[in-house]
Amino acid sequence: MNQPLSMTAGHLALYLAVMALVTYLIRMIPFTLCRKEIKSVFFRSFLAYVPYAVLGAMTFPSIFFATASLPSAIAGTAVALTLAFFRRSLLTVAVGASGAALALELFMMIL
Repeated sequence: MNQPLSMTAGHLALYLAVMALVTYLIRMIPFTLCRKEIKSVFFRSFLAYVPYAVLGAMTFPSIFFATASLPSAIAGTAVALTLAFFRRSLLTVAVGASGAALALELFMMIL
């Protein structure tokens, strides 16, 4: 019979220490390797867009599982993209997308 693995305080402390070390190294290594100012226009623009690309890659897939149905998720995404295209504020985009998804969910419940 398989028993679940139990985590002791020592294991937890070791896991936390390893995670802290890895996080620290990821943030420290670029500072130690790149001491000079980056002058390449291509590389600077590439680095400028990395945070947005990573945030989008982490956020976008979960959008389609945040509602009870795919059509409401698509409606909310379409409204959010449209409002963002017209440079509305973040609050307006979030409320508009949530409202569109909610409205479609309620409409689909009525049918």
